[in-house]
Amino acid sequence: MKSIVLTILTLFFFTLSCNSNSANKEKLPQQQLDKYETAYFASGCFWCVEAIFESVKGVKEVVSGYAGGKAETANYQLVSAGRTDHAEAVKVYYDAKVVSYQTLVKVFFGSHDPTTLNRQGPDAGRQYRSAIFYKDVKEKKIVDNYIKKLIADKVFAGTITTEVTKYTAFYDAEAYHQDYEANNPNNPYIRGVSIPRLKRFQKKFPELLKKETH
Repeated sequence: MKSIVLTILTLFFFTLSCNSNSANKEKLPQQQLDKYETAYFASGCFWCVEAIFESVKGVKEVVSGYAGGKAETANYQLVSAGRTDHAEAVKVYYDAKVVSYQTLVKVFFGSHDPTTLNRQGPDAGRQYRSAIFYKDVKEKKIVDNYIKKLIADKVFAGTITTEVTKYTAFYDAEAYHQDYEANNPNNPYIRGVSIPRLKRFQKKFPELLKKETH
């Protein structure tokens, strides 16, 4: 019964947080973004994940969206209800001359708990799973080796549950989800969950941050 009540309260709180109005921050033109490399990650609420990667130097743009499912089910109503196989994910555009893919993998594992299966903070369900969607063998090798090192160094007490999956497609989330944390700093979820998560990451890796985020 306790778990049911907790789930109801969590869903209510998260739904409430999604109903705020937001003024979308202008994204870089796609023509500019096309010259950069891309990487795909999922580690809980995409509002949180987007803000974290946006703070990393060398990252040019981050888009919130859905990965791991089919196009016809890539919408927030279905995904947030756990009715698809999508994960809330982000597409990271980055300058490989400034930040490497391996560093982005470091950011990924250093900004969430990869041992909580299908859960991150107050958000539970397969849509909030920890996952990396690699594009090629080179990326997969980097991820696999990094996980092996985390295990060897006993960085996490529990078993790492991160899914390492071949990238197939990414679907942009609805416009109001983009730059949600930046546009909605007073939202209850943002204040209570997203910003504290960002601050923990920034404190842990100050050397990876853009100057304006120090």
